[in-house]
Amino acid sequence: MSNTIKPADRLNGVGEYYLQRKMKEVAALNARGLDIISLGIGGPDMMPPAAAIDTLCEQARRPDTHSYQLGIGVPELRKAFADWYSRYYGVTLDPAAEVLPLSGSKEGITFISLAFLNPGDKVLVPDPGYPTYTSVSKLVGADIVKYPLTEQGGWQPDFDALEASDLSGVKLMWINYPHMPTGARARRETFERAVDFGRRHGILIVNDNPYSFILNDRPMSILEVPGARETAIELNSLSKAHNMAGWRMGVVAGKAEFVQYILKVKSNIDSGQFKPLMLAAAKALGMGDGWFEALNAEYRLRRSAAEKVMEAMDVTFDPSQSGLFLWGRIPEGETSGEALADRILAEARVFITPGFIDGANGDRYVRISLCAPADKLLQAASRIARAKTPDN
Repeated sequence: MSNTIKPADRLNGVGEYYLQRKMKEVAALNARGLDIISLGIGGPDMMPPAAAIDTLCEQARRPDTHSYQLGIGVPELRKAFADWYSRYYGVTLDPAAEVLPLSGSKEGITFISLAFLNPGDKVLVPDPGYPTYTSVSKLVGADIVKYPLTEQGGWQPDFDALEASDLSGVKLMWINYPHMPTGARARRETFERAVDFGRRHGILIVNDNPYSFILNDRPMSILEVPGARETAIELNSLSKAHNMAGWRMGVVAGKAEFVQYILKVKSNIDSGQFKPLMLAAAKALGMGDGWFEALNAEYRLRRSAAEKVMEAMDVTFDPSQSGLFLWGRIPEGETSGEALADRILAEARVFITPGFIDGANGDRYVRISLCAPADKLLQAASRIARAKTPDN
């Protein structure tokens, strides 16, 4: 007789990430020759800065760059992040104590949750919002408290409603501005209210900020707000701003004491990042304004084409959105965003993402990624329009 080996109970509350599962389906369709246009994932398809690639190659050829690194990262990268924050956000950070490089901000969500949350602590999670906030909170045994974001409210937190709610046991609040998936822009007022809310209730506010340079004239950080460091930390990333998603280069910035808590977790989980990658990331962070101007010129072209995709589906959207996605409300006649997305995939061979994966408040919405060339986006719009024609 053999015993059955079962997984940990913590896995009961989470499933395979929707987009991972759906991309397997798309890959199978492509293997059948169906040529799916994928507009689902926000993975930049353009090249990183050439200087970063050159630095990576040069440093990787050295004999002294292949050993383990300290979890806190090389001084060059910490300084580059601090300089970047000073230049674009007007925030002064101590590179030795208030900056911690990460293997991507998604990994940072896990480290932060492990560093601050005990089983049974409550976590405020936006709905709609990035699904990883919920899944990681469940994995560490925290209790999820969803706070609604609505189109009528500009996809901003309703702090008056939060103040009137039961906040007992709430330890941490996730915010994400510019917001994914809705594209709502960062607002100084939102950051100020979040800092005030966190300070008065003893709640750690974490702003996840990877989209602030995409189709956005004025990047903002919650750390700009006076008093923010007493209650807030911020995640950031090179994935979107520098086309380096696969490089896994992110950062958490904030109060030295908070950073030390996170480092304690990180140093027990990873063995540091590859030194040539860190030095290349430092080079990327030093790119001038021209880099972002060229990047956004391309995204503006794509955004214009993406609007044609939305119009082909009769989906309405707010033209003031920023970030790597275009988020829109489905027509009243559609049963759900998932049903529309499945039909578009089957009939037009275009993969878009239903909003329900980001929370119940996203059920009547879909999103499309700008991580495809403008001609592909226009081709997608044409396929969808043709699929609507009865003769097809």
